[in-house]
Amino acid sequence: MITTPILDFVRNYAASGAARLHMPGHKGAGVLGCEALDITEIDGADELYAPVGIIAESERNASALFGADTYYSCEGSSLAIRAMLMLALQGAGDRPLVLAGRNAHRAFLSAAALLDFDAAWLNPAPGDAYHSCTVTAGDVDAALARLNGRCRAVYLTSPDYLGHVADIESVARICRAHGALLLVDNAHGAYLRFLPGGSRHPMDLGADLCCDSAHKTLPALTGAAYLHVNPRLGLSPRRVKAALSMFGSSSPSWLILQSLDACNRYLEMFPGTLKSFLEKLDALKAALAGHGYALIGDEPMKLTIAARPFGYTGDALAETLRDRGICSEFHDPDFLTLMPAPANADADLLRVRDALLAVPRRPALEQRASEYRAPFAAMGIRDAAFAPRETLPARACLGRVLAAPALNCPPCVPIAVCGEAIDEAVLERLEYYGIESCEVVAE
Repeated sequence: MITTPILDFVRNYAASGAARLHMPGHKGAGVLGCEALDITEIDGADELYAPVGIIAESERNASALFGADTYYSCEGSSLAIRAMLMLALQGAGDRPLVLAGRNAHRAFLSAAALLDFDAAWLNPAPGDAYHSCTVTAGDVDAALARLNGRCRAVYLTSPDYLGHVADIESVARICRAHGALLLVDNAHGAYLRFLPGGSRHPMDLGADLCCDSAHKTLPALTGAAYLHVNPRLGLSPRRVKAALSMFGSSSPSWLILQSLDACNRYLEMFPGTLKSFLEKLDALKAALAGHGYALIGDEPMKLTIAARPFGYTGDALAETLRDRGICSEFHDPDFLTLMPAPANADADLLRVRDALLAVPRRPALEQRASEYRAPFAAMGIRDAAFAPRETLPARACLGRVLAAPALNCPPCVPIAVCGEAIDEAVLERLEYYGIESCEVVAE
């Protein structure tokens, strides 16, 4: 059985009755009830960015489970994204170039600003939503050929927020042929390593660097995440930890570390649990499809409904669920996304089934969002992000340059990015998705 050294150490310390003459200030007692398990880097507890003891052992356990060099993040995939971009671009010279799917999380933009690299965008295909970006190996091949060796890395988000999964294996082959590294934001797909039919995890399909948010699909606390490194890169643990510490807090959450440690033991038995759960989820999907719902995406553990063909907005379907005591992950005028997991009781899936099957089908609603058109880049991402800025109502921003990405969270995917000029098409999308103000470069 896999060990849980972090969990064991902290529990033993909490039970010891030691006088806590160290941080944090709650001293192991407080209104939350979890304070006794919240510690700091005391003797014997190890240090996340230079581990030699219990954290190092726990990360070795995670590495064995994922089949890669795996490192912990207590600040979500956002920290791992910045770190893996730094690792990919070190030694690339001034203003390196990254080819990225347009549906990148805002952490990609903060990394671009901090690391000072340029982005060449793979834009959504006709009919794609802004938070989805269908990218094929052919798209990547053509883009890398146009860039003629200037691109250091390719960055994809897979699965995306709606549940679309890219053909990582084919893209990885293209990247190797062009001498570019493949980085994957797999925040929504940590569980893909453990699928009953075989792994669909990016690291098993040829990715060089990859992040997972453990908390999104596994029983871990919010903020728990992994950075995976392909051993063939030859990156030393010290170098990886240096990249993580560049962007991470020197005071990581020991509650999150314990949840990552405990998750290792859970993952040891996870394939059987996941298989049973996915059979139940597939039955739910089949029932909804039989009722007339249009399900999209091919991610196994996500349920996304294109609401308009059924006669509703995603927001309206989410309200129907909320009235039944069911809280969805994401909704907008077009889509409803649910993220069930094995920790959901069978009764939860039945509640979803009963609630959605009780909704009568109506005539389809017309699609109102305009097709994506790439905005004009008037400034570099870093220059815009660090420029003086002002906040204005969206309609007053026509012709202005964004200083911060225009987005809602979730999905935390920008409609327009730092440095882009706001045109009528951008304004239309901002209004459609309910974004009422923007931060723009001050004039």
